[in-house]
Amino acid sequence: MASYLNAALFGVYPYIALVVLVLGSVLRYDRDPYTWRSGSSQLLRRRQLIWGSVLFHLGVLVILGGHLVGLLTPIAVFDTLGISHGAKQLLAIVAGGIAGVMAIIGASLLIHRRFLDPRIRRTSGPTDLLIICMLWLQLALGLLTIPLSLGHLDGHEMVKFMNWAQGIFTLDGRAAGYISDVHIIFKLHLILGMTILLLFPFTRLVHMLSAPIRYLWRPGFQVVRTRKPVSGGSARPTATPSRRLPAE
Repeated sequence: MASYLNAALFGVYPYIALVVLVLGSVLRYDRDPYTWRSGSSQLLRRRQLIWGSVLFHLGVLVILGGHLVGLLTPIAVFDTLGISHGAKQLLAIVAGGIAGVMAIIGASLLIHRRFLDPRIRRTSGPTDLLIICMLWLQLALGLLTIPLSLGHLDGHEMVKFMNWAQGIFTLDGRAAGYISDVHIIFKLHLILGMTILLLFPFTRLVHMLSAPIRYLWRPGFQVVRTRKPVSGGSARPTATPSRRLPAE
């Protein structure tokens, strides 16, 4: 029974989450483009948002980058570069720990702001409240894995997760078996992470996929028309040369 459950959670569920992530995001962008936004509440309470948002986003970006590089880079690449499993494990613990602490402090500030400020609470939907709590819990589970990882500084445990992640993307039917014996904290961390991916298209997290690349070639100035008074004291738009103001 345990082997079937492990296969379902770590051999089948990842594909369900990834398919919903991709198709759900594409359909939402196509059918409801005006909901594709972060839904910022900066105007309601700015200072706490800035601190919480900066800490949270910076920490999460480091964590995501570390997970993608650490899990999906073939082991042979690290071996070729002369990076031992132990060194990679220690780097992941230190960098991931610092980024995790930053992110969870930021998430705590955002949760406090969203739940306890009456105005922001009224502008928050159920998914807004749910997803920030799930992200906080995911960060907490990630930090709880650090003491466990310190007991495996040889990197052997880390290699299991690399084999699992790469096995999922290479359609390796044995992928779930690679992590069948890891600690329950790691498994909860993985399950919650996949659940967040599953819910991703239905939350404000979709704004993560919209990098503002177009601003790189956006004109440095915007053209606006001046209004000059005419005889009689009224004002109207004129056809005089436009005044150019810096873009926002």
